[in-house]
Amino acid sequence: MPPAEFEPPITAPSDIVEVVRRQGFAVASSSFLHGLTGAPRVDFSALAAEWDDMPLDPYLKDGGRYRRRRHASFLVDEASCQLVPHRAHFQPLQYNALHGGMERWFEPMRQTLIGQPFWSTLLTGLGRLCSDITRPAPWYVEAHQFRIDTSEGIGRPTPEGAHRDGVDFVALFLIERQGIRGGETRVFDARGPQGIRFTLTEPWSFLLLDDERVIHESTPIQPLLGGESGALPYGHRDTLVLTYRRNGFQDR
Repeated sequence: MPPAEFEPPITAPSDIVEVVRRQGFAVASSSFLHGLTGAPRVDFSALAAEWDDMPLDPYLKDGGRYRRRRHASFLVDEASCQLVPHRAHFQPLQYNALHGGMERWFEPMRQTLIGQPFWSTLLTGLGRLCSDITRPAPWYVEAHQFRIDTSEGIGRPTPEGAHRDGVDFVALFLIERQGIRGGETRVFDARGPQGIRFTLTEPWSFLLLDDERVIHESTPIQPLLGGESGALPYGHRDTLVLTYRRNGFQDR
């Protein structure tokens, strides 16, 4: 049997703003996504195929081939979501000691995903949520599609360890986990010892973080053993990460 998983502390949609203000993070079920986008009829499960056939991340300094990703950038306000010309992803070393300090040019996200009608309402809805937590602003948003797999025996969602991203808010959506153990989410107070651990398992459930107040990481994933229910030769964990930053994108 797989090890016991810690249940995520689900927050009611009406309490998201208050909870993030109070503790620096909140977890919501997929039902919140439907309310946020106003698109209850969208078959979000069908969108999982958008995480298939992604290119390998060529920048992993540990030499691994366990991470695949795509990237896109947007300018978002309360009423509009504008795709900006494709650009490099950059983080200063103070936020990413492993992969910071260099421009990373990932393959762009496909129009088959970001051209969906729900996409702009998702980004603008999250933008309004971030503005409600702090104050209104135009948001500079980076979107990252990730697939972490266990084809090499282990996959590391956050090889840089517990970290901040150097933005205002981070929204992490679990898209799918298949044939794996691990992938536990850990959130810590950036200024103290308090922390929480849990495992996201519901597709399109998500974690919203105040990046100034908390640090976060996800533990490595391993394939289920042959005798375990649902075991595959190797598995994967797919996520969508959206970062919201006021006053511009991070650049060199």
